[in-house]
Amino acid sequence: MPSTPKTPDTAIVSSAHLAEGGPGWQMSELEYALTMANNAFSRWMIHCMAALGHKDFNPLDILILHNVNHRTKEKRLIDIAFMLNIDDTHTVNYALKKLVKAGLVEGRKMGKEMFYQTTAEGADLCERYGKLRRACLLEAARAGGRDFDELSHVAAVLRSLSGLYDQASRAAASL
Repeated sequence: MPSTPKTPDTAIVSSAHLAEGGPGWQMSELEYALTMANNAFSRWMIHCMAALGHKDFNPLDILILHNVNHRTKEKRLIDIAFMLNIDDTHTVNYALKKLVKAGLVEGRKMGKEMFYQTTAEGADLCERYGKLRRACLLEAARAGGRDFDELSHVAAVLRSLSGLYDQASRAAASL
């Protein structure tokens, strides 16, 4: 059965008024997909962490925990914010304090800067999260025939688009 080509009137978009007016409606379609994926990803992280006995973390806390654990290298707050493309370092600082209080991350002062790394408990939690992720997410993706090379391509496109949105936000801020 041949598929009907999408048009601005039939596309699933974030807001019809953002898809009107000629070419570019596909960006609204992408924005809706990003919104849906972001919310599903956030829900997944929260439920995965809760299944491991940690119910008090929000998605940013979880992302920061994994980033601090990444490659087992100490990181400064500014490095974490940069890697995750977060402008508001206060939110990163708050998450780090929560993770330190929970015993999952520790900070070490060197000069004027704090360097963070996961504790043994934090590294273990990240390892258990990875195992649960493989069991619940990756196995379901494999069973569904997901093309992992295609996912890698989509990730590259999304990273490229993040630069486009950053550039557009700078332009909007200058108005």
